[in-house]
Amino acid sequence: MINLISSPFNPSSPQASSITNLFYVALVISALIFIIVTGSLIYIMVRYRSRPGDGEPKQVLGGKGIEIAWTVVPLLILTFLFAYTVYTMQKADPSPDPYQQPDILVIGHQWWWEVHYPKSGVVTANEVHLPVGKRFLVLLKSADVIHDFWVPQLARKMDTVPGHPNTIWLEADKAGIYLGACSEYCGTQHAWMRIRVVAQPQADFDEWQQEQLRVPATPTVGEEARGAQIFQERTCANCHAIAGTIANGRIGPDLTHIGDRQTIGAGVIENTPSNLAKWLANTQSVKPGSLMPDMRLSDSEVNALVAYLEGLK
Repeated sequence: MINLISSPFNPSSPQASSITNLFYVALVISALIFIIVTGSLIYIMVRYRSRPGDGEPKQVLGGKGIEIAWTVVPLLILTFLFAYTVYTMQKADPSPDPYQQPDILVIGHQWWWEVHYPKSGVVTANEVHLPVGKRFLVLLKSADVIHDFWVPQLARKMDTVPGHPNTIWLEADKAGIYLGACSEYCGTQHAWMRIRVVAQPQADFDEWQQEQLRVPATPTVGEEARGAQIFQERTCANCHAIAGTIANGRIGPDLTHIGDRQTIGAGVIENTPSNLAKWLANTQSVKPGSLMPDMRLSDSEVNALVAYLEGLK
């Protein structure tokens, strides 16, 4: 079943579950404290309220028992929460082996995610694929400013800091699509720096990797061939890479298999021919502030590029 919920209250990994459990424990303790304190205040206000004819109430200058209680009980609660938090940190973010190589490299850009699989050589953008039930070590980097990688159902938040790589574990208990985003303000299009984690059975994951490594055939006739020519002759090839062509740019996303991706512009629109045409014709109208320049393409050039790019699967 496809899972499109992005919520920390619906954890789908051991790491996310441990964080959610800590939240629920802290919530229950806080609720009990609120009930006890509020209930006590209401009882005191009713039970000891001033009544007509009452004299000056008895003055109590201190109570050793109650003072010990309101010191010891909070101390015990804080000690418990501290210990449980340390336990949760170990469960949610265990330290990797110092010699362990990452399974995935994710690089944050303004405003998209670059995704590498170092062991297989797969390169994609804005989508991370995982086999169900297998824990992957993810190395996080930034190409420009501080971003924050967060897929609430699967893992804790983790900053991507320029010059300071971080690691995080990703694991999914069940197949589905898990939505995430950048949760550290990083500029104009911070809100549209989305990421999708696709968890799938091991066989499907292996098949996906093999498909990603396949070099798309170069079209020789029709609109697709014309689009391929435009892509190489215009400045598209300076920023983007497509396997099997002269395009080897590293400024923008790798487009080798863009036709298979579910969204365009890091989640701002669905990947359909009409939406891709809008993106190519006027990127700023779709994602204002995007670093992709206006290519000043004619309608016929846009249509040819759409035919070419949608065929890259």
